[in-house]
Amino acid sequence: MSSSLRDLLEKLISFDTTSRESNLELIHFIQRYLADYGIAAQLLPDESGRKANLFATIGPESGDGVILSGHTDVVPVDGQRWSVPPFELTADRGRYYGRGCADMKGFLACVLASVPEFVAQPLRQPLHLAFSYDEEVGCLGVRSLTDQIAAAGSKPALCIIGEPTEMRPVYGHKGKLAMRCHVKGHACHSAYTPQGVNAIEYASRLMTRLIDEGERLTTACDARFEPAFSTLQIGTIEGGVALNIVPQSCQFDFEIRHLPDAPPDAIIDRLIDYAQNELLPAMRQKSDDCSITFHPLSRYPGLLTHPQHSYSRLLAEWCESDDFSTVAFGTEGGLFNEAGVTTLICGPGSMEQGHKPDEYISEDQLARCMKMLNNLTRWLRV
Repeated sequence: MSSSLRDLLEKLISFDTTSRESNLELIHFIQRYLADYGIAAQLLPDESGRKANLFATIGPESGDGVILSGHTDVVPVDGQRWSVPPFELTADRGRYYGRGCADMKGFLACVLASVPEFVAQPLRQPLHLAFSYDEEVGCLGVRSLTDQIAAAGSKPALCIIGEPTEMRPVYGHKGKLAMRCHVKGHACHSAYTPQGVNAIEYASRLMTRLIDEGERLTTACDARFEPAFSTLQIGTIEGGVALNIVPQSCQFDFEIRHLPDAPPDAIIDRLIDYAQNELLPAMRQKSDDCSITFHPLSRYPGLLTHPQHSYSRLLAEWCESDDFSTVAFGTEGGLFNEAGVTTLICGPGSMEQGHKPDEYISEDQLARCMKMLNNLTRWLRV
């Protein structure tokens, strides 16, 4: 492992870019690093000004080109028992420990360590770097990047997302829709229960309907995915203040992870129809203030690129692996694909280590990623 790659990984890990925090220190570090090699980076800030995406182009401005995409945010370390400092790089017997080493600052470090080689070559096509924020909370930040790409007259031909796949090429993943339902009932003393509208009870009817919808999803299968069907689960529920008060409020969050060709809109439409036309009229017989509302929390599309696509075959050559697969976790890949860019996933490390205490990446995985980037550079070379 080169000293420059290690130094870059150490620096990136030192920034606490947990999704609830700003990523600007890291973004400004990368911007300065690229400027040292004569590369101008465009920043796309969020509305608060606390976070930003970064987009930079190496080589010619026009042409098909390739995007190397990665997110800068990491998941929290709260409640996890780490044996090493999570925001300091620790090396031990060929492994490098720290929050984000696998997911996915290892890939970002490899890309940045390859910049000297990128700029030294006369490239026949542009190479774009796209680093985003808030991927871990629903692929929220990358949308300004993909919107910009979609609006451009000339689009890159290929996007490689460096999520941890153990350097195996990945052609697909499921999409996700996360939603929150809030049920407002009518509170009263529990001694007069019939006079109230129990928000928890009505929420439970909605959740029962959701469970039924989830069971129906298991009938449509695609063996390329694991599990082979779309899934639905209710993750959180809050409601009530005391046992002797009929609860006025109940809120629950649920998600649908759907096969790429099975969008969940029909499920949501049926749930809303049930709420508005069956539950709500019964609730309002006792109180006009009752309501049932649904709010989307996050959404991203699935990804399904054919493994025999010409760019799929090229990626297999670059990463020296023909072991194509899908992954269970989601990425921003579907958003790049919707913007008109053929998208594949391949990066160092394993999601078996991602999001866990003592997250690590192996030196071998970093070396394989550097080799893939070197092969990509040779292909882009004039």
